[in-house]
Amino acid sequence: MGGYLAGRLRTRWASIHTDEVYFRDTAHGFLTWAVALVITAAFLASAASSMVGSGVPAAEQAVRGAGNGQAEGRDFDPNEYFVDALFRSNGARPDSGSASIRGEAGRIFGNALRQGEVPAADRSYLDQLIAASTGLNQTDADKRVSDVFTRAKQSADAARETVAHSLLWMFLALLIGAFCASVAATIGGRQRDHVVTV
Repeated sequence: MGGYLAGRLRTRWASIHTDEVYFRDTAHGFLTWAVALVITAAFLASAASSMVGSGVPAAEQAVRGAGNGQAEGRDFDPNEYFVDALFRSNGARPDSGSASIRGEAGRIFGNALRQGEVPAADRSYLDQLIAASTGLNQTDADKRVSDVFTRAKQSADAARETVAHSLLWMFLALLIGAFCASVAATIGGRQRDHVVTV
């Protein structure tokens, strides 16, 4: 609709060639699509940042309410993983708070998903944590770590594939939108040129 209006309302230059008129109508339609895209992207970015911004204080308050000073719910930070590795003990700590154990296990899994596999030292440490926290023996704990990591990896791969498909369809939709706006502008330009002055 924007492309059609841009072509229809544009002033025609009577002294130029028909091909130039056609080109200018097409360009005006394309520019209308581009401006609409920029405005829409700015609006959506603003809405998304306001939604994310309002969710952060609630998450931080929930973490503080759990008695843990560190924000466990934030995005994975590789530095936190390496700091955890510095303070690991040789044995598991069954008396540690469950929030700190889950946070440390989450950072280990985040690092493993980034690397594509659980490093041997991390796997051994996770086995000890799981065995101490759940009462499983070492073999069952190792099997649980393997199973959960496999499921987490499959979930991450599925999410990556979904994002890739969404981006492909979004690109095609934008391309079709640009084409339609340009064609609509030429249609509007043709109708403008056939208006009979009374």
